Amino acid sequence: MSGTVVVSLDAELCWGFHDQVTMPADRIAAPRASWRFLTALFEKHEIPATWAVVGHLCLDGCDGTHADHPCEEAWFSRDPGGVMTADSRWFAPRLVTNIRDSAVGHDIGLHAFSHVEFGAKATTPAIADAELHHGVTAVDRLGITPVSFVFPRNNVGHRSLLAARGFTCYRGLRPDRWYDTSPVPGVETLAKGATYAVGSSPPIVSPAVDDTGLVNIPASLFLFSFGGIPQRVAERIGRDPIVRQVEAGLDDLRSQPAGVLHLWLHPNNITTWRDRRRMDAISTLIAAYRDRFGITVATMADVAEQVLGESTDTTAVDDGREHETRW
Repeated sequence: MSGTVVVSLDAELCWGFHDQVTMPADRIAAPRASWRFLTALFEKHEIPATWAVVGHLCLDGCDGTHADHPCEEAWFSRDPGGVMTADSRWFAPRLVTNIRDSAVGHDIGLHAFSHVEFGAKATTPAIADAELHHGVTAVDRLGITPVSFVFPRNNVGHRSLLAARGFTCYRGLRPDRWYDTSPVPGVETLAKGATYAVGSSPPIVSPAVDDTGLVNIPASLFLFSFGGIPQRVAERIGRDPIVRQVEAGLDDLRSQPAGVLHLWLHPNNITTWRDRRRMDAISTLIAAYRDRFGITVATMADVAEQVLGESTDTTAVDDGREHETRW
């Protein structure tokens, strides 16, 4: 028997950057095109994925103020309000329903309502619960009941509120690699570079029920943690290092039937032809390992359902590391 590969996406359009001083022009230039590209690619290879959607995208329009939300007024200062247009970066119900209606059987989860970081000190329980309430309500408008959750910027917090709102699972942090906690300056950067250069396998993770009754499905590899000039240099020597890491992980899954290779990305990471080529190569590999070696391709919701069905206790996994994004 072989293990399982999961692909999860943080589907945000502009909401992933609205709190930043400057929004990255390349990643917000044509974010809808990357959604459509990935939808078509996953349908071509019959790969179901978990699309964790910012809830606000499911609206047809709004007043731009959200006066009933406990966040400070400035939080929504970039929300233009108004109604949906064909090229809107703030409303996208049709993109979401296209995913919902795909023959592949995607899992549509939630990425909060307005991309509030749940683990931030300023995020009170009231704010976190409002993000869940408004997010679930918005997604429900499209006939979707989300059970998977991805924390904005992987900043984990307020997990008990998720359980109370009907969620069954979340994407947890990637397990530490030896260099993550090295006290030697510069070791992490050098070791990470070497890891990409040799195409070593990312962590194969073991989903488990945590102390709130949710299934923690840790990340294995962020698919756009290596790019730009280093990527172009590496490709002159051999294949894309990220593609090689994915292949190494898939090879490891062949002998780990209980293991999960959890790959993740943002649709707006795809801004160039190299990015599209990377995703095409990864999707082709996943489909090939599924067809040749029996590797399972599943969504976060699928994995949670299996884990909860098999679990006879709720032994907690320590996921107290709630403030650091790793990839």
